Amino acid sequence: MKRNFLLGKGERLAEDITVRGGGGPKEAPYTFFEARQRLTPMLQKASSQIDALPDAACPNEQAVVGLTLNPEYLSKSAYPLELLKAAGVTPVGSRPRRITPERRSRNRAPSETLTTELFVMAPRATFRNWGALLPSLAENAPGAKDLASLEDIEAPGPEDKIKGKLPDAQEAVFEVVLHADSLTGDRFVLPYFQQYLAHLGVESDFRRRFYVGGLCFLELDAPVDLADEIATFTVVRALREMPRLRMLRPTIRAATLPGQSLILPTAPAIDPSIRVAVFDGGVPDGHPLTSWVTPIEAHGIGPAHSEFLKHGIGVSSALLFGHLDPKVPPAVPYANIDHYRVLDTDPGQNPHELFDVLDRIERVLTDQPYEFVNLSLGPRLPIEDDDVHAWTAVLDDRLARTDTLAAIAVGNDGEGDALLGLNRIQVPADCVNALAVGACDTPDTDWQRAAYSSVGPGRSPGLMKPDLVDFGGSLGRPFLVVGEGLTPEFDATGGTSFAAPSVLRLGTGIKAHFGSGLNLLAIRTLLIHSTECADHSRQEVGWGRVPRDLATIVLCDDDTIRIVYQGTISPARYIRIPVPVPPGELTGNVSIKATLCYKTPTDPHHPGNYTRAGLELTFRPHDQKFSRETQLHPDSKSFFGTTVNGMTEDELRKDAWKWENCLHATKSFRGSSLRNPTFDLHYNARLEGRDFRPDEPLSYAMIITVKARNTLDLYDQVVRKYATQLEPIRPVVDIPIQL
Repeated sequence: MKRNFLLGKGERLAEDITVRGGGGPKEAPYTFFEARQRLTPMLQKASSQIDALPDAACPNEQAVVGLTLNPEYLSKSAYPLELLKAAGVTPVGSRPRRITPERRSRNRAPSETLTTELFVMAPRATFRNWGALLPSLAENAPGAKDLASLEDIEAPGPEDKIKGKLPDAQEAVFEVVLHADSLTGDRFVLPYFQQYLAHLGVESDFRRRFYVGGLCFLELDAPVDLADEIATFTVVRALREMPRLRMLRPTIRAATLPGQSLILPTAPAIDPSIRVAVFDGGVPDGHPLTSWVTPIEAHGIGPAHSEFLKHGIGVSSALLFGHLDPKVPPAVPYANIDHYRVLDTDPGQNPHELFDVLDRIERVLTDQPYEFVNLSLGPRLPIEDDDVHAWTAVLDDRLARTDTLAAIAVGNDGEGDALLGLNRIQVPADCVNALAVGACDTPDTDWQRAAYSSVGPGRSPGLMKPDLVDFGGSLGRPFLVVGEGLTPEFDATGGTSFAAPSVLRLGTGIKAHFGSGLNLLAIRTLLIHSTECADHSRQEVGWGRVPRDLATIVLCDDDTIRIVYQGTISPARYIRIPVPVPPGELTGNVSIKATLCYKTPTDPHHPGNYTRAGLELTFRPHDQKFSRETQLHPDSKSFFGTTVNGMTEDELRKDAWKWENCLHATKSFRGSSLRNPTFDLHYNARLEGRDFRPDEPLSYAMIITVKARNTLDLYDQVVRKYATQLEPIRPVVDIPIQL
């Protein structure tokens, strides 16, 4: 039987192009003299406030002040670097902030919008001197032109740093976030902070801490009534009660299936070379799943807990077999699993468990290279727009530097209070370098989000969260897994905990099927590219539901082509990516679907500028259409657009969509409007929100599908035309296409 496999080596078609840059001069909302006049009292007030702090709260006289940017100055080229240098202050972080500016340029009416608050650190005397000199600053002084970029200057107080409601108890375990990297933290900030806490009567050893980017995450036992004093330490960025681990109980409980025998396969995994890790509650020795699962005890782990073991068995079962169908024997697993038990003690009883578990996971990922990783656990904490949690920061940093496809369950609080944001995806599902997986209520055609599945949006950048959904079970249709007994039996359960490994199983199936023909970034892109959304809200289901079988992903109809591009691009470079079409004009309507994914280093201390890499795509449908004679390149047409997740640019931040590391869209065109269509790809790079050019090229994966119903041999025509460039990606292991 003829099979039209997806086409690879699309990157061979890419070519460098030159694009004219630049634009007109920027019109500022304030003149230099207006900016100087309005900022002087703000700076002097902030200086007075930090001068009034206890000396012990300012390590070596250092203090932190917030500089809020006017919303028109959010691009990396508008970063006020010269002003910061001239003032003698060092940027240590930032956060998104919603404001209504006093004025906008070109006499436009001010409106509430998102902007960035920069945190800068310097000796208190530096802020004092800056405030004294500002009233007489000359217009041509170094950095003076950047004054108009500042909207506000404030010294953050304890009320700005304490997150959420504090407990009623006398003592609590706090999570403290400091403006400190690993170098300044150990040598400078932590010793001063320890002395400051001792002055308050709080003992601390900081054994449990994580450094990521410019942040230090600490665990601290302290009296609740000292929270304000602890937050007064000027280098403290945030303080909250330590979140607890999600309760790993099924969101739905259903009866087991009496009389239903479960016969597991006896064959080994299809591709035992694939490396898969699960971090969860464990799998007991001797359990039937240990034919494919290796139970591993994490370093320093305590005794196993029965409830966690049951959860771990269910997660591993979902990764091996997906949702079990009592009418169909389970298929042979695609890959084996290393299951790390990282949980112990009674569920939710240990206030220190969150950092303990994260430490166990990080140790493994540091020492062991894994291609696939599943996390169906994490803090029971909805994400925040203005801060990144330790779990997200640590995992995103690790995933950016390794060739790993991670699936993370979004959590089961989708029925929480929407006004308070308690129904939003839970940490660490906001990782931009992982797949955040939600749950739908049925594997059948008429599906919708399972009510318990937490919803988006994610943080900007990273708005499209969940990335996708898969069947996770519902009260009327539970998710079936292998039970905890030593004799194989069905167990009925449900939750995003099982949707995530089910998606990852599909990824391992693609890997087993195609071997090295597709890298892990391309597999992630394929999963998103193949989703179906129908009319569901993007905030509820992300890009949509993953396909039910591999055929939908890897095979094309005769009137369809699907091309995989796996390439690299250097900073500031422009490349042109052709969309393969047959010779001659296409007739009727033509659908083009495109998906772009890439991994990116992150700056967790700058959540509003979290991703360091940005790929901007420009679609040019017809290579002979030019609006102006002086035009260097053909006319462009909106494809991905300047909106993300249904939000306009004003609702996000200027150019925020350009920093999303996953873009996906489908557009329909008349065949006559297409002639040698292309996507122009441009690599933007930034560091902590300012301009930056890294040395390393960025890897990307792009999938393009073209469907022309009036061209019944489209696939064959394209294969013939590009015979020396494109290659069908054929399976290396003969496995069934049907799941």
